[in-house]
Amino acid sequence: MRNNFDLTGKKALITGGGKGLGFAIAGIMVQQGAEVIITGRNEQQLKAACDTIGPACVYYVFDLVNNRDIPAFVEAIENKHGAIHVLVNNAGINMKKNILDVTDEEFETIIKTNQSAVFSLSREFAKKMVQRRAGVILNISSMASQYGIPKVIAYTASKAAIEGMTKAMAVELSPLGVRVNCIAPGFIETDMSSKALNNDPERKQKALSRTPMGHLGKPDDIGHAAAFLASDAAAYITGVVLPVDGGNAIGF
Repeated sequence: MRNNFDLTGKKALITGGGKGLGFAIAGIMVQQGAEVIITGRNEQQLKAACDTIGPACVYYVFDLVNNRDIPAFVEAIENKHGAIHVLVNNAGINMKKNILDVTDEEFETIIKTNQSAVFSLSREFAKKMVQRRAGVILNISSMASQYGIPKVIAYTASKAAIEGMTKAMAVELSPLGVRVNCIAPGFIETDMSSKALNNDPERKQKALSRTPMGHLGKPDDIGHAAAFLASDAAAYITGVVLPVDGGNAIGF
């Protein structure tokens, strides 16, 4: 019998794949048989990630903030590697700052990276996928879009937009053969989040107290969910926002 969870023969591009959740998603997808291309701004980080994951992973240095360069970037990727079957919009930046102190420029910088770049990259790959009547776009949101978290107003705004765009994109693209879904990670134990939570014990305790499973998630938890949504096993799933959060969204 054919294994619908297998990603053999599929090619995935993962933004922000050099560390954290992007790195975990890349690793799990390669384990499932996919060929993976990771992008980011830090070449040393990207190279180290590929060395760890293995020969099925290659990298390109690219800054998504350069929106005007995205169409040429997509052309270059497909010209060299062939059709990209899965796009994972993972790259994002954050800033912890009181709402009264956030400047317009700071707000717009986060929106440009976390929201506008996702739209531009998705649009360009969708043009290719629609021609083939096949493809998967997977966005990475955050539990910050599910409820109010203090001092992350721009990040929250961008991730709420990602969830709205996921549904709008799914409605337009799914009839044309392209599935669009989103993962909303809860509190996951990455280097960045661990440092933030360990420096703020009260915040960490609050996060854990409302998480029914009682512990932080692992990056591979997101990787497995991403691999599933990218696979043919999820062939009838589109437009969903999947919390992977140990029950945090429903915790009391």
